[in-house]
Amino acid sequence: MGQLTASNERVPADSKVSGTAYTNLVVATVGFALTFWAWNLIAPLAGEFDKTLHMSSFAQSFLVAVPVIVGSLGRVPVGALTDRFGARLMFPLMSALTIVPVLLLIPARGSYGALLAVGFFLGLGGTTFAIGVPLVNSWFPASKRGLGIGVFGMGMGGVALSGYFTPRLWKHGHDLPFWVMAIALAAYTVVSFFLLRDRPDRVVPTASLASRLGRAGRLRVTWELSALYAIGFGGIVAFGVYLPTYLKTWYELSATDAGTKAAGFALVTVVFRPFGGWLSDRVHPAVVTCWALAVTALFAVVQAFDPALSPVGTIAFMVMAAGLGTTSGSVFALVAQVTPVAQVGSVTGIVGAIGGLGGFVPPLVMGAIYSAKSSYSIGFMLLSDLALAGAVYAIGRMRGIRPTATD
Repeated sequence: MGQLTASNERVPADSKVSGTAYTNLVVATVGFALTFWAWNLIAPLAGEFDKTLHMSSFAQSFLVAVPVIVGSLGRVPVGALTDRFGARLMFPLMSALTIVPVLLLIPARGSYGALLAVGFFLGLGGTTFAIGVPLVNSWFPASKRGLGIGVFGMGMGGVALSGYFTPRLWKHGHDLPFWVMAIALAAYTVVSFFLLRDRPDRVVPTASLASRLGRAGRLRVTWELSALYAIGFGGIVAFGVYLPTYLKTWYELSATDAGTKAAGFALVTVVFRPFGGWLSDRVHPAVVTCWALAVTALFAVVQAFDPALSPVGTIAFMVMAAGLGTTSGSVFALVAQVTPVAQVGSVTGIVGAIGGLGGFVPPLVMGAIYSAKSSYSIGFMLLSDLALAGAVYAIGRMRGIRPTATD
């Protein structure tokens, strides 16, 4: 016999993971990576578009930001819709819808206004995170849920895949990256429709979308988790956006070398995200979050003293990447522990949205500080302070939270 958790979910007593659960995890992770690749199609090609459009620095930054902002905010309604209709419908649907803006990039690339409009709808690709988390959460027992969600989170590596492969495909044909992505998404749409399965006993909310989002928004834990995720995943996004600029400006690296080192940073975050989930299955995720953020804070202080890039600076960035990646995995292990099953999608949507948006504040701050002081040290000290505050809050407040009953 199974037992009921505090969130009214029946979990097998032996906590074994079924073959169906692993199938769902693999299919969802592949879909997450593909849609995130599509979500990031514009950023690697912005320089190529600029050769024709002659954009200002702000215009180029805004073009890159539009799909990211829309994708982050779109997780809120998509997560709530996943609670209602299930991932078996939502994953193929969002994958199929993403094909449209991907193909529209072909005629739109000659017009800045058209690119902005298409970029808005390309944000659909960034919403699938809020579909996969409740799916994996429902299939994996509590003792293995952190690892499951952490492995799914590796799909964020789709952004790094896009950064590497999209420019190379472009060199072989300016339409090629968009056709390749569209075909991959179409194939995935069919495969996911036949392979993905929602749990037969999943809790289906009956309240309206607005009502469910309102309930999720009224949960204090939603905003506490959002704040921690904004530090962890927001830090990853921030470094992904700004690290190449920092390395070129401060260490005078070439664009290629800076991009390669930034890709290494991204790879470390992807690897350590499932590690954070796995460790959270063995140690309370609040404790994992605390130590991961504390390590991040320590090495942010090290980098604030502007060490030589080799070896101290490189070590500092790699350790910060590991800390932020671990935090991203442990925070969503915490989501699974303290959120009612029927509201996981809604809460995931809000937390994921805040985390994504949190990545756009640090680059602005770092750029402003450098413009005013010709130094990045203050920015890294601010990162240290923020990470340390998150570490203290995680261990002091989040460790004592217990799951709330579902409505």
